[in-house]
Amino acid sequence: MNVAVLVKWVPEPQGTPALGEDHLLVREGANGALDPGDEYGLERALQLVERDGGDVVAVSMGPEVANAAVQRALAMGASRGVHVTDPSLRGADTLVTARVLAAVIRSLGSIDLVVAAVESTDGYTGTLPITIAELLGLPSVTFATALDVVEGELRAERQTVAGSEVVASPIPALVTVTTGVAAPRYPSLKGVMGAKSKPVDRPSLSDLGLSSDDVRPTQSIAGVEAAAAKSGGRVIEAGPETAVEIANLLAEARVI
Repeated sequence: MNVAVLVKWVPEPQGTPALGEDHLLVREGANGALDPGDEYGLERALQLVERDGGDVVAVSMGPEVANAAVQRALAMGASRGVHVTDPSLRGADTLVTARVLAAVIRSLGSIDLVVAAVESTDGYTGTLPITIAELLGLPSVTFATALDVVEGELRAERQTVAGSEVVASPIPALVTVTTGVAAPRYPSLKGVMGAKSKPVDRPSLSDLGLSSDDVRPTQSIAGVEAAAAKSGGRVIEAGPETAVEIANLLAEARVI
């Protein structure tokens, strides 16, 4: 079984990212790491391949520094990586990113499963994986808390508003996973050293059959403003009129 796992380099997840004058994240020269959310899907993909055979390919798009995310995936056990970088991709919106990543996955040939996190910690759109599935014409399963491939069929337990449900899908398919799907391993020293000799393909946009129109974003950030500070709450002292005061406040807020 061959699995493509989407991996992304993000500015230090525990820090406060900096924005440039163009309102985009400063990535070059910034501290960063493989997006923590990606490690869970990567781990489950590695487990499936270790059990059933095959390869795990780490797929990423981003500036040169983003290669660190691919290297982390290789150190954890991925067989090879693909890293697309091009100056024209700075400021790429979700649709452009999906086009590039879908083109990479398409170029890989026989892929049985595409695994992604539900959303990235620096974007939080939550729409990228499903856009890729649409571009590739793949069925998709979202918010998987458990994932397996049995008799050529994807089976997943997924989180819902009402609780959870178990679903099945033919493969190839795309699945997004939550943190509950697997506990990520730590790369061993052997894994870190071995990652340096694993192949990382660097296709150009033309290699992927993408034109300048394909990677021209249709959305841009016009401005960024700090969120307004929250005001202090109102304290209502207990007394004979407490219930009336609370009811009046709820009515003013149009809650009742």
